[in-house]
Amino acid sequence: MWKFGKKDSQADTIEEPKIELNAAQAIDENSLGKRIVFVCLFLFFAFYLLGVYWSVEPDLFDVKDSNAYRVSNASSDKKLIVGYTLLATTEKVATTLLEKNGGYLSNDILPPSVFLDNMPSWEFGVLVQVRDIVSSLRNDMSRSQSQSLENVDLKQSEPLFNNDHAKWILPSAESKYKQAVEKLANFRQDLSRSDKPNVQFFARADNLNTWLETVNKRLGGLSQRLSASVAQERENTDLAGDSVATQSTQTHSSLRVKTPWLQIDNTFYEARGSCWALIHLLKAAQVDFEQVLKKKNASASLAQVIRELEASQANVWSPVILNGSGFGLLANHSLVMANYISRANAGLIDLRELLTKG
Repeated sequence: MWKFGKKDSQADTIEEPKIELNAAQAIDENSLGKRIVFVCLFLFFAFYLLGVYWSVEPDLFDVKDSNAYRVSNASSDKKLIVGYTLLATTEKVATTLLEKNGGYLSNDILPPSVFLDNMPSWEFGVLVQVRDIVSSLRNDMSRSQSQSLENVDLKQSEPLFNNDHAKWILPSAESKYKQAVEKLANFRQDLSRSDKPNVQFFARADNLNTWLETVNKRLGGLSQRLSASVAQERENTDLAGDSVATQSTQTHSSLRVKTPWLQIDNTFYEARGSCWALIHLLKAAQVDFEQVLKKKNASASLAQVIRELEASQANVWSPVILNGSGFGLLANHSLVMANYISRANAGLIDLRELLTKG
């Protein structure tokens, strides 16, 4: 009996450390689980706050540049270097695209950038306007006539800006865009040099009108896409105005258009970015084409277009882009944006009419 009791006592002393060890493991596992949950929550809120900060749109800036004026040799009066303001503004718009909060986000593949879509859409809207003005600078504003030679720096800058905006594999999109900005800076600096008479900017009504025609189409397309946030039946006007016009594929006489639900906020922010860039570029055009606008009595028309575009930059207080049914209980931010863009587009049509016939 004594031996059995002793054996039982030994058995108890052997089992107790196992019980204590199992309890310690359970405590450690529970503590580890809490730490993992805490780290996940911390990363989530950190990425969320960083994403909010990176999604803040840049403010408008003043396009007037004191370096755009040089002292005349004959007197102490300052003379405007025609084209300098538009070139400097284009550079600053493109640089802001690359150096704003978070930098260039469209080609990021890591969190939190990969989860953001509004700011990349804003960036694309800005980029499209930069591409259009650089194309106009290369093909029209820097050339005196159709047989003249194109500028080397602008010839290199345009294709650099036309690189895939979402490319992240080296060479990345932003590295190409930085090179393009450097080429624009070279052209701008050459404008102010008297020893390079072949580098010119021609502020003519036809050059301005050609660029504004492209802007017209961009704003018209954005307005249509924004309006399509609410399903609409539209008449097919593709061949209107020409009785013998034809097209490659037969289409219906009426079309039902609607922007996909997941693309509504992307279209809205693309329009915001496009308008943001246009405000600066048109203000710069006010400076460089001042004499042309005065002669055509078109200064007020351009000022009104800029005012309509500035209204599109008002703060969005809603945490999400609402898509009400137009006359429903909820607002429709896309239709509000489409209104401002349509009014600006109508103003551009009148402005181009003045430039052509004024």
